Amino acid sequence: MIPDHYILEHGFNAYRKPSELSLATSGYGRPMGGHKIGPAIHDYYLIHTVKSGRGQFICRGKRYNCSAGDTFYIFPGELFSYEADAKNPWEYLWASFNGRMAGELLRLIGVTPERAVTHRANEQIHAYYERTRETFQASEIPALVDLEGSAYLRLLLFELGKSNREHIVDDTSNQSDSEKRVKYAASLIKTQYSQALSIETLASSLGYHRVYFSNLFKQVMGKSPKQYLYDVRMEQAKLLLASTALTIEQIAGSVGYGDSLYFSKHYQRWSGLSPTAYRKATKLT
Repeated sequence: MIPDHYILEHGFNAYRKPSELSLATSGYGRPMGGHKIGPAIHDYYLIHTVKSGRGQFICRGKRYNCSAGDTFYIFPGELFSYEADAKNPWEYLWASFNGRMAGELLRLIGVTPERAVTHRANEQIHAYYERTRETFQASEIPALVDLEGSAYLRLLLFELGKSNREHIVDDTSNQSDSEKRVKYAASLIKTQYSQALSIETLASSLGYHRVYFSNLFKQVMGKSPKQYLYDVRMEQAKLLLASTALTIEQIAGSVGYGDSLYFSKHYQRWSGLSPTAYRKATKLT
C-alpha cells in the first residue's frame, strides 16, 4: 500500500459518552502533496488547523485556500472535500467531536457552514490540540478521559473564538441595559431557585427599587419576578416528581420550600393535582 502521509498520529476516545460536547479523535498529520479527502459527508464535527504549508478546502461550493494559521470546519451532513497543495502540502492538527451543544458552540464562536474557515491560530491553539491527543495517550484515570478531553476541547474552541472575535455575533447587542439586567435576573432565578431568594434583594443588587424592577421584569419576561420564580420552582418540582423517587419533603426542600405542606398546597394550586396525585398519574401513563 502506497503511503499518503509523511507523518500521521492520532488518538481515539474509547470512553465517549453522550453529552453536550464529546471529543472523539485528535491527531496530527503531514500528508503528501495532492492528498485529498472527499467529496464526502461526515456524521460528526471535524476541525483542522494548518501549521504550515498550503491546501484547499471546499464547503457548500465555496473554495478556501488555506495556509498556516487557518482553521477549517466540517459540519455533519455537509458535503466537503479538502486537498493538500501538490508542491507545498500542508501540515495540520485536527479534532473530531459531537454532542448536543456542538453546533451551538461553533455558532457562538462565529463559525457556520457559510463561514467555515477562521484565521490567526496561535501557539496556544496548537497546544490545546496537543493536550487533547495526550489525553488519549497518557490519562492516569481512563474512565475520566471523556471528561478531560471535552475540557481541553472547550478551551480549544474558546481560543479559536478569540481569534475570530470580529465574526462573533453578540445576541444582546440590540438589548437595552435594562433588558440585559432583567435577563440576568431571570438567569439568576433559574439557577438559584432552591435558595431563599428575595425579590427586593435581587432588585437592589441590580440598582432598582422593588416596584420599578417588578414592572420592568414583567415588561421583558411577561410575568412578575415573583411569578417567574414560582413557575420555575413548580416546573422543577414537576420534573422531580415524575423522574425521581425523592419524597415530597425532599422535593420541597430541593425547590426552595422548607415546609412540605406549604409546598403541596402551592403545587396543587399550580398544577391542579397534589404532588402525590401527580406522581401517581405519571406512573399510570
